[in-house]
Amino acid sequence: MFRWLLLAILILPFLELLLLIELGKSIGTGLTIGLILFTAVVGTYITRWQGLSILFRIQSELANGRVPGNELLDGCLILVGAVLLLTPGLITDTVGFCLLLPASRRPVSRWMKKRLQVYVLSGRWR
Repeated sequence: MFRWLLLAILILPFLELLLLIELGKSIGTGLTIGLILFTAVVGTYITRWQGLSILFRIQSELANGRVPGNELLDGCLILVGAVLLLTPGLITDTVGFCLLLPASRRPVSRWMKKRLQVYVLSGRWR
């Protein structure tokens, strides 16, 4: 897992830069910068909307005496999506938007729950 993360941290910026340069050549520098700013603004609004929605769901679950496990996981995924949107680039923006939108976040959430269950049940969780 650590190797994949390290590889992503080292290679992703180069891929993002290459893609932005190619996009700039294709549609122009101004439109490329405009697209980056547009995704930042739209991402901010979606993050706020989804973040408040998750916050209210967490409060509701706690008020009903239930552990808000799914909601907390969704909140973490929204946070990761928001951080990815702060990074200028098309790849990170695409992944960030996917984590912010509920329909595309659900499969990631299910996958994460399965991975967490494997770690907890096998005793590898520390």
